[in-house]
Amino acid sequence: MMTDYRIQPHTRRCVVTGRELKPGEKYFTALVEENTQFVRKDFSGEAWHGPPPGAFSFWSGRVPRDAEAHKPRFDDELLLDCFHRLEGQDEPRKVNFRYVVALLLMRRKRFRFLDARPADGREVLVVSCVRDKKKYEVINPHLSEAEIAAVQDEVFKVLGWE
Repeated sequence: MMTDYRIQPHTRRCVVTGRELKPGEKYFTALVEENTQFVRKDFSGEAWHGPPPGAFSFWSGRVPRDAEAHKPRFDDELLLDCFHRLEGQDEPRKVNFRYVVALLLMRRKRFRFLDARPADGREVLVVSCVRDKKKYEVINPHLSEAEIAAVQDEVFKVLGWE
């Protein structure tokens, strides 16, 4: 069910100090799993002392200036990191998340579709990384187009690409 994906939007506020992050300022973000949901936590440079315990992923960036605010920036390396960290996960929302990240990587021409085959009663997509030619298996959760769009929106929100 898509309600498992509710994630707070980027607040542009440091989770430690409560201070507003200013345009152009470097920030750090950690993605933490809390109560079976991914929660985004943004940190100012001075409050960042490394990822918090239980961080699923983390990255840094700069708060966009007003003119940049509406231009989405795609970070393929961040997508790849999320994809790899979700490998072997069986929880439906994580399977959905990894599937949509794989689709985004195919759209970005970082992954190439090779095959779809049955495995353990499920359909598995086989993709390869364009750079290193490594092959990966991705469970196809058979999401509708609307479900894919909803998960993609959540991926963008989590990664700050809204």
